[in-house]
Parts: sequence; C-alpha cells; structure tokens
Amino acid sequence: MKTDDLAKLSCRSVWKLFGNDSDGFLRRTPNPSSEDIAAAGLIAAVKDVSLDIRDGEIFVIMGLSGSGKSTLVRCMSRLVEPTAGEILFNGQDLLQASDKEMIEIRRHRMGMVFQHFALLPHLSVLGNVAFPLEVQGLDKATREAQAREVIELVGLEGREAYYPRELSGGQQQRVGIARSLAVEPELWFLDEPFSALDPLIRREMQDEFLRIQSVLKKTIVFITHDFDEAIRLADRIAIMKDGKVDQTGTPEDLVMRPATDYVAEFTREVAKAKVLSARAIMGPPGKRAPKGGFGGDVGLRTKVSELAARVSADPRPLAVLDDDGERVGIVTRDAVISVLLEG
Repeated sequence: MKTDDLAKLSCRSVWKLFGNDSDGFLRRTPNPSSEDIAAAGLIAAVKDVSLDIRDGEIFVIMGLSGSGKSTLVRCMSRLVEPTAGEILFNGQDLLQASDKEMIEIRRHRMGMVFQHFALLPHLSVLGNVAFPLEVQGLDKATREAQAREVIELVGLEGREAYYPRELSGGQQQRVGIARSLAVEPELWFLDEPFSALDPLIRREMQDEFLRIQSVLKKTIVFITHDFDEAIRLADRIAIMKDGKVDQTGTPEDLVMRPATDYVAEFTREVAKAKVLSARAIMGPPGKRAPKGGFGGDVGLRTKVSELAARVSADPRPLAVLDDDGERVGIVTRDAVISVLLEG
C-alpha cells in the first residue's frame, strides 16, 4: 500500500503478538490465521494494521474492550514494541530509530494522554503541568507561564498549588490533559482523555479541544468508546475488531456506507442527524448571497442536529464556511428537514 503523501503517521502491516518467539513465528508464518496464532500459543493484540493518519486531522480509533485500539496507539509511539511492520512518522520508520532518538521524538514532538496517567505526587498542579517543559530545558518563568495558560484552559485555575491527592479523579485527569497540551506537540495521542469527566465538563472540554484544533491544526490520534464523542470530534474514524481495522472513513461513511456487518451493527442506533454534517448536505456556494440574505454561517463540521435549531429560528439558507472563512456551500432548510424526517 502506498503511503499517503499527506500522512503525518502511517502504519504498514503492523502486528503485535504476545508470547514466546512471536517475531520468529511471523517470519515463519506470514499472514497467519487466528487458528495458526492460537496453535502457536500466542495472543494477537494487533493484526496486520495498515492506515494513514493525515497531517492536521483528528483520527479517532474505536472498538469494544479488547479490540486492540490502545495497544495499536502504544505501538505507534513505540511504548509497546510492534512485533512486525513499519510505523512511519513524517516518513521516518520509528522502528529503526534508536532509543535515544525515540526519547527525543517523544519529548519534543509527541504528546500523550492515557486513561491512567501517573501524576507526580510530590509536585503541585503547576509543577506537574510544567514538568515536561522542564525536561525540554525551558527556564522556570517560561515554563510556568505556559503551564498556567493550559491550567486555565482545562478549568483548574486557582488550583495551581494543589497536589494530586487533593484533587478529584476528574480534576486529576484534567491535569494530565493540561500536561500534554503544554508541550504543543506535532502529534497527540489521547486514550479516552475525557472519560472521567462529568457530562457537562466533558462537552466543554470537547468544545475547547475543537477550538484549540481549529487554531493549531495538530495531528491527533484519539481513542474513545463513545460514538457520540467520536462523531463530534473525528475527521475520520477507524473501527477495530479482534485486533484488525474493520473500516476507516468519515463518520458519514461509517453510518451511511458500512463496509461490514460488524460496522453496520456498531453504528445501527446512531441518528443520522447526529452524524451528517453541513459538508454532507450542502449545495454549491453560488456567486452571490440569495435573495433575502443568509440566516447566518456555519462550519463544515456542524451537525444537522445543531443546524435544526438554526433553520427553525430563521428559514433563510445558511452559508457554510471552511476553516479559512471562505464560503464553500449553502445549507437550506429543506435539506435539514429531509434528514430529520428520515430519522
């Protein structure tokens, strides 16, 4: 498979088998079946995964518990060593990088937030968030200023002097998120970073996350088990089952054109209005505004469920703008109602 020219990160036939002589087994038995793997006494966490993650996109990996999604992300950063394959970061095969090179790449170019991250108990919130910047060698004033900005961003302003033991589980998780954001990496790995937050704070963090992404345009690999969260955040989604990627596509692709019975079942209960975006239902932009003008403007990613309230309050068409503020389409009230009626 050819590498996508726009890819920031690419996986090529990545395998992760647990057990004795797993690499030797793959050399002797290329493309083994599940039966071959079981007969060899091995456990397959990731099976022959190939995918491209494009520069500047939010790429969500989904799957049930045990599907291999977290192991795959750890292989991408070599926190877990793949048994076979290639991991290409800006064209460089990370599996060929030395331990020293990987340390530098993780320190300066990758950010990581996992479900259970180890906050340093002897450091305050400010100290924990500033810690990776200290490792980078920034002076105290600079690193603390950057740390305070992201502490405010995640809603912990006023708790800079608190220690992890003095925080709730959700607050501790936000410290981990802030610590990752402070580094401003090229590539972020996030493994269910908002899962411990209550629904209101979780949605606020999602909104803030999207705002940050609209400004910084980082490349993000995001794991979640929540399809509603994936729909809100993802440019594209990969659905995993038993260590393999069943399908990769936009949220619209997965719901409207599932490639397998498993993906169809996975997305069966999702309302189309929550999935389809302005991009999917817009018409051509036209050379001039319609008679009576526009009822406002929306982004390409705005979901039909959000557009419904807009067209209910004002029947005029909505202008659809890209990230640069250019009009790229028009959404009419009839187009929104059509999706709502279809369910």
